[in-house]
Amino acid sequence: MSQERITTPSWKRELRATLALAWPLILTNLTMASVQAIDTFFIGRYGTSELAAVALALNLTFALNLIALGIITAASPMMATALGRGRGRVKDVRRSFRQSVWLAMTVTVPLWAVLMNADTVIGWLGQDPALAANAQMFLWGYLWSTFLFLLFNALRHFLAALERPGWILVISAAAIPINSLLDYALIFGELGAPELGVFGAGIASTITWFLLAAVMIIVVLTDRQFRRFHLFARFWKPDWARYRRMWLLGLPIGLAMGFEGGVFSAAAYLMGLVSEDALAAHAIALQIAALSFMVPWGIAQAATVRVGIMLGRGDKDGIARAGWTAWVLGVGFMSFMAIFLFVFPEELIGLFLADTPENASVLTLGASFLVVAAIFQIVDGAQVVGAGILRGLHDTRVPMIFTFVGYWLIGIGVGVWLAFEAGWDGVGIWTGLAVGLAIVAVLMLGRWMMRARLGLTEDEASKKISTSPVD
Repeated sequence: MSQERITTPSWKRELRATLALAWPLILTNLTMASVQAIDTFFIGRYGTSELAAVALALNLTFALNLIALGIITAASPMMATALGRGRGRVKDVRRSFRQSVWLAMTVTVPLWAVLMNADTVIGWLGQDPALAANAQMFLWGYLWSTFLFLLFNALRHFLAALERPGWILVISAAAIPINSLLDYALIFGELGAPELGVFGAGIASTITWFLLAAVMIIVVLTDRQFRRFHLFARFWKPDWARYRRMWLLGLPIGLAMGFEGGVFSAAAYLMGLVSEDALAAHAIALQIAALSFMVPWGIAQAATVRVGIMLGRGDKDGIARAGWTAWVLGVGFMSFMAIFLFVFPEELIGLFLADTPENASVLTLGASFLVVAAIFQIVDGAQVVGAGILRGLHDTRVPMIFTFVGYWLIGIGVGVWLAFEAGWDGVGIWTGLAVGLAIVAVLMLGRWMMRARLGLTEDEASKKISTSPVD
């Protein structure tokens, strides 16, 4: 207990530091999530069948993008630890950023290969051929945003590691009006644009991510607090030791995020086996839950940086402060959201649907899903912050195993049995998701509490690559 006996002012300073870093990241997450939410909003008013098709497409890209995002996320704790260590930090940060972009380019090609054949993949998963064809049409417009999304996030990790997230918020906030305007014009054929339907929604997202990434590049090249890092200098020079290290650290992060995102994508495909209305309702309920999730995810991202900095300093008390502060903030917020979703499920679902008799079934189903979502809000917050604080300690492999066991072996298993054997249908699938999240939350918290005994508070692995001669 002596290791974690910290004065109250230290806790207050950590709370201020965490909130100062977290709130712009939270708002950025919300604006980034709004790109898909806005697509869902406008497509929901274009047609229920189109909404179901786009839901299939977005759930496929969601899982794949999370894996890719997790891989390049390795740069975040590595840059934070280098900044905490202090020695040669400009060069060290630049090299980690450079290799994160190399990783983004590496993973984009296979992602494109999958998305270009998404109708075949969706068909293999037992979905209606017409929905699969419409989903592919959306993806022909959307898939080009993949690398742009990853590049934006590589730059975002750099700014977050420096604890300068203000620009991230300002730039990403532009996604809401830009994507809304483009969706309105290209889906419905307004403002002089052609009516492109689901394809127009995909094109709108690609244009949005191109603009966000372009402005972010301009900022890091011109703002004096960032340009001293010369992020794109000698960009072509390989740093294979760091590239391998980032794969070793990032692949488990990517797989863990993919397991989590993938389980919700799998749930969407299971919903498609229940009914088209269940799939449409799931798409809306998931967007609402995802928006709520952006808050603890932003706190988790801040915790990765704060814990990583303390790890670089060798401050074990600081590691404890950073981790527990983030955990309380994340779980506290999701406890509030649990009450909110439980009290207003129909009102929230109704925001995404036109008030017509044919949408009555979707509204009822979506509200029932949100009631279950309210229950798992708390454990969802606990598990994502738990993963974030462990990531700050460069601990990624065991948490990856936790996510696979909790989400896929337990969560999906329970959900399938409840849905198709016990007759719970869509509610059974969401209940399985809640069980899986609870299991992972307990495992993450247990590992965090055992961090000193497991040797996770010693900064050894990151020191090995910091001595590489490549600039």
